[in-house]
Amino acid sequence: MQGRAAECERIDRMLGDARAGASSVLLIHGDAGIGKTALLDHAAARASGMRVLRIEGLESETELAFAGLHQLFLPVMDLVDRLPGPQAATLRAVFGLTDDTVRDRFIIGLAVLSMLSEAAGEGTLLCLVDDVQWLDRASVDALTFAARRLQVEGVVMMFAARDADGLAGFKGLSVLHLAGLDQESASALVPDLPPYVQERIMKEAQGNPLALRELSAALTPAQRAGQLSPLALSPPSNRVQGAFLDQIHRLPEATRATLLVAAADDTGTLALVLRAADATVGDLVPAERAGLVVLTGDTLRFRHPLIRYAAYQASPFAGRVAAHRALAQVLVAPEHAHRRAWQLAAAATGPDERVADELERVAVWAGGRQALASASAAYERAAQLTAEPETRARRFIAAAQAAADAGQDDRGGRLVARVEVPSHDPGMAADLARVRAVVELGYGRPDAAGRMLLDCADTIGAVRPDKLPALLVDALHAAFSAGDAELIAAIGARSPAEAVLAVPTRLLADDVPGALRALRTLVAQRARPSTGFMDRLMTGIYCHLVADDVAAHEIAVEAVERCRDSGMGGWLPTALHLLARVELTLGRHDAAYAHAAEGLRLAEGYDLAHRAAYLRAVLATVAAVRGAEEQVRHLACDAMEYTRPRGIGHGTADALWAWGLLDLGLGRADAALERFEAAREASGHRRLAVVLLPDLVEAAVRAGRPERAAEPVRLLDEWATAIGRPALAALARRSRALTMADGQAEEHFAAAVRWHRGGSGFDLARTELLYGEWLRRARRKLEARGHLRTALDAFAALGAEPWARRAAAELRASGEVAEPSVSGPISRLSPQEREVVRLAADGATNREIAARLFLSPRTVGHHLYRAFPKLGVTSRTELATLLAS
Repeated sequence: MQGRAAECERIDRMLGDARAGASSVLLIHGDAGIGKTALLDHAAARASGMRVLRIEGLESETELAFAGLHQLFLPVMDLVDRLPGPQAATLRAVFGLTDDTVRDRFIIGLAVLSMLSEAAGEGTLLCLVDDVQWLDRASVDALTFAARRLQVEGVVMMFAARDADGLAGFKGLSVLHLAGLDQESASALVPDLPPYVQERIMKEAQGNPLALRELSAALTPAQRAGQLSPLALSPPSNRVQGAFLDQIHRLPEATRATLLVAAADDTGTLALVLRAADATVGDLVPAERAGLVVLTGDTLRFRHPLIRYAAYQASPFAGRVAAHRALAQVLVAPEHAHRRAWQLAAAATGPDERVADELERVAVWAGGRQALASASAAYERAAQLTAEPETRARRFIAAAQAAADAGQDDRGGRLVARVEVPSHDPGMAADLARVRAVVELGYGRPDAAGRMLLDCADTIGAVRPDKLPALLVDALHAAFSAGDAELIAAIGARSPAEAVLAVPTRLLADDVPGALRALRTLVAQRARPSTGFMDRLMTGIYCHLVADDVAAHEIAVEAVERCRDSGMGGWLPTALHLLARVELTLGRHDAAYAHAAEGLRLAEGYDLAHRAAYLRAVLATVAAVRGAEEQVRHLACDAMEYTRPRGIGHGTADALWAWGLLDLGLGRADAALERFEAAREASGHRRLAVVLLPDLVEAAVRAGRPERAAEPVRLLDEWATAIGRPALAALARRSRALTMADGQAEEHFAAAVRWHRGGSGFDLARTELLYGEWLRRARRKLEARGHLRTALDAFAALGAEPWARRAAAELRASGEVAEPSVSGPISRLSPQEREVVRLAADGATNREIAARLFLSPRTVGHHLYRAFPKLGVTSRTELATLLAS
């Protein structure tokens, strides 16, 4: 390829790596005609011995859910039967082979990953996707999901697109930007022109290979002789398109009419195009001779997308409408129902309820298969074609909801703004308020979302009491996220008899006994089938807030299992966040990290930036315990970059708490104190900040500022007495010991150690460390050593390196030789190997692990193959024994 040697070498390396078992992904982007397709052609030509799957996006198929995937996998559909049952059923559903619905969009991406792995088999696979900008969103999401998880399958995926900036799903993948050819390479493409003409063509083409060829080919004899008009100022693609338009205008009328129908068609089926155009193959001969189209067997393909666009735009509006209507008339087969609906919509020039109904059926189908962007587009177009105000509003609301669920918050906001709710329909007003709140939570402020819901509840509560509980609970969830105590109280006041609202309202009003009674009611009710998921989730949050972490853990596990079993993928990150938070409190750091990491992968995949920020804060907390300073800084900064501008006080507090914990472990008490106090402020209410008070107290004492610990100690004492939980009592007694005179501290330290028994190993180890430090300073070194050794062993087992170093230093100061040892066999594994090993030790098969971690079974096998020698085991039985120890 002229002027593309470096790019070709890069592609050749990718193909060579695939033959050695490694997978890779590349997105090529650049202007139309710059050579993207030519590079894909080069890859296909060099893929000897590889299976090749190739598709190209069509602008007319952009809203057809899974059209791209169906086209890609059509040659290998027999492989679907090799997939795990749920994945195979999902692909059959999205390809329209069954009437089943799909509950979780992630299983689609996982099925695509498995299909790519199966297509590679024991060899290699090259997957080429051209014109990604026109591929339907559902297919792009599934393909990029799979692309991010390729590792050792021997698969090469190459995408080509005009504008990488508009393809958010490709963030983080390898990108190759194609610029124009250099002067020497460009001149080689137009060798037979006089120097002046050649120079002029090269200036106009700006290194664009297609422009160089087409502009030179379009020259008249006079222009070749040097009679050229003044230099145009439009981009090369516009001038190339102009050249194509000139060629099309010179074609016979019958040929132009057939090309118009072909441009409006999205099947590429020659017979269908000819039938719709009422034409013959002979009518296409002039276009084929001109190199505008390629006819192969039963297919018709434009040589370049710009030719398709030119053929469509060359006709007047009435002609384009007629072409769409003609195509709709021949798309009568059941498998073309969605194409027919979109063709009718393109032909509509005003409201048309029949077409709107067809589009709504398309939207329902797409939504039932998690193609939410396609569903939103169909609902929107249906609304545009609807004259009746109430139905029109309902369809716009559905379009906005689907857009928000697809992570298109900006688009969802624009759709919401178009809704005019009839004043006599409070139920629709409630639905609109909930969509507005979802959109606001997506990219705005949670307190604003909560107030939207509360205002709507006030407006419709009297006439639609059935809508009130859901509105208020959603509002409460938003208010909790904001840390807005005033808003929480206002929401609870609207329905004080509702236990789910009464718990936080009474807690924040210092009616702790009343709150605990309401919470006991909620815990008892959670097993009822009628209890909603959000009520159960809030119950778990409340249990965690009042330090009933056994119940909180049980509820969180139930919530995660329900999400997995019911396909509630959008809620799974929230449930995993609760589970990880509770596991942190219980000292189960590895489990907390694994669940938070899984939740973050899901949240990023669902575009749930709000929940992703919380999960990053949990991961930062585990990293802080382990002393991973750069990781803490990265995660906490990313979390706060999202939470602070949006007033997400709770999330900001979590991130600051993690950073403060790192500082405290590394001996930077002053910095830790500042972060803890900032976190306390961001929490919004003293009850919501109780969890970080023990750390604040320790930081204040270590920083030599005991006066800043006095109020936190008092609040901890009051809270522990009111709640009556051993773990909380232990932390309160430890905090009291840190601020007491030497003669009184020992009683509180000893009590704290007793209360800790059976609770968090990390909290107990920290209490033992502080107790041992106090004993050593009191010159009771022999007594100190027992507590310090216990702390050191616990920290080493948890991988808490800074804390282990501190305990070891105290032991040495007490006269005992000690070195922290936190480098057990598990520490030799990569984070992903740890996750795979943990699940394998629990008895999961490779396919089950792959489904859980969104990997291919081959990648899972590769991780186990690498992990077993590092751990010194040869079987899963030995692995389970090792991890249990």
